[in-house]
Amino acid sequence: MNLGETLDELKRKAKKDPALRQMLLATRDEKNPLSAFCSVCRQLGYEVYEMDLIQEAEEAYAAMRRSTNGGGENSPLLSGEDDYYEMFFADL
Repeated sequence: MNLGETLDELKRKAKKDPALRQMLLATRDEKNPLSAFCSVCRQLGYEVYEMDLIQEAEEAYAAMRRSTNGGGENSPLLSGEDDYYEMFFADL
């Protein structure tokens, strides 16, 4: 299962389970929210690591930039990067 599928499955479970949703949302108040989120994911049996989230987001953003105006340095700035951590919480 790839990272996107893992996060989708976790999101589906969190939508059905208020306690799980609260546990995940509480990570946003931690000193290092991304690390706290990944730690909770691993406690739940999902192998989610900080660098994996960051790398996936950077790759998705780079692909998006390449698809606009041919990519490269002259590409227009896009509003916001594809941040998997923030996107995860957008639906919750």
